[in-house]
Amino acid sequence: MYIPTANRKLICKALFKDGVLVAKKDYNAPRHPEINVPNLQVIKAMQSLSSRGYVKSQFSWQHYYYTITDEGIEYLREYLNIPQEVFPATFKKTPRAAPPQFGGRPERESGGFRREPGFRRDHDDYRRRDQDKEGASDNFRPEFRGGFGRGRPQQQ
Repeated sequence: MYIPTANRKLICKALFKDGVLVAKKDYNAPRHPEINVPNLQVIKAMQSLSSRGYVKSQFSWQHYYYTITDEGIEYLREYLNIPQEVFPATFKKTPRAAPPQFGGRPERESGGFRREPGFRRDHDDYRRRDQDKEGASDNFRPEFRGGFGRGRPQQQ
């Protein structure tokens, strides 16, 4: 399919900027929601890049999900004349917030779980009350008589 160069560059810029691209499987949609390009051209351009190994495609719930590969980054840098220092947003590491220095939970000197008087853990309720009673009683004698259920007929 013929895709104008201006539209192809818009698609590639959007892919390189985020590192991912999502397109709904609607070939008749007049425009892609994020890019001012027909949706069919976006799908076909990504299909072309996918066949060359520059993007990885995933289809789920009537949407195409495209993620750029390392080879795709190199190709788009060359195609769009982007310097080596620039990376897609998915490849950049976000700085994590430092843990708060004050406030939060106070340190305990014992370092373990704090037990208050009358406090019981949840799993204590599942323990048996009688530790010496184990299993069935001594006078328990089960009796199994055959002939009941779907087996052989009852004997008379």
